[in-house]
Amino acid sequence: MRMIKYGHACVRLETDGRVLVIDPGTFSEAEALDSVSDVLVTHEHADHLDLAKLVAARELNPALRVYLPAKAAEQVPELGDAVVVVETGQQFTAAGFTVDVVGGAHAEIYDGLPGCANVGFVVDGDVYHPGDSLFVPEQPVTTLLVPAAAPWLKLGEALDFVRAVKPVRAFPIHDAFLSDLGRGNVDGWMDFRSGTEYARVGLGESVTF
Repeated sequence: MRMIKYGHACVRLETDGRVLVIDPGTFSEAEALDSVSDVLVTHEHADHLDLAKLVAARELNPALRVYLPAKAAEQVPELGDAVVVVETGQQFTAAGFTVDVVGGAHAEIYDGLPGCANVGFVVDGDVYHPGDSLFVPEQPVTTLLVPAAAPWLKLGEALDFVRAVKPVRAFPIHDAFLSDLGRGNVDGWMDFRSGTEYARVGLGESVTF
């Protein structure tokens, strides 16, 4: 599998000509959706769900399908029958990939907020994208996409998350809020204390595993 890292929380997975994109938001590049057939969205926030990008992608490919939780689906009536509602515990196939839906709630920022749904996706029993949560799935995960910075997150929690999931490897996502110094600090701590193989994939760059 080849994974291309786009802005913030967006990644593109490719295998044998099949393309699956996760969380194309307002901080990610439109090119992430080139020739895509299926998109996964963890929750309704704009940094994970850019409606304009998805509408444009559907105009190019009327067969496009966007899989997302019910509350997020309510926010995108413009996508019409492209929307496929998913829920925790479900397994489905998207772009030929097997996808398990886990989690269910967005991490708390403050005083119970934002209080919205957030699902995570485990793709082919390998790649886990948690969206805005630190939910630890029951099934083993080989490749973890670990949030690096957010209003709901501190570095120690991210380290604990990696240790709890116990992946073979981890790559950072949700990093648009970080400066170069901040990214270096996160990377240093992840190398030092995460207990797994860790590497940063540069914007627009890819890794194969």
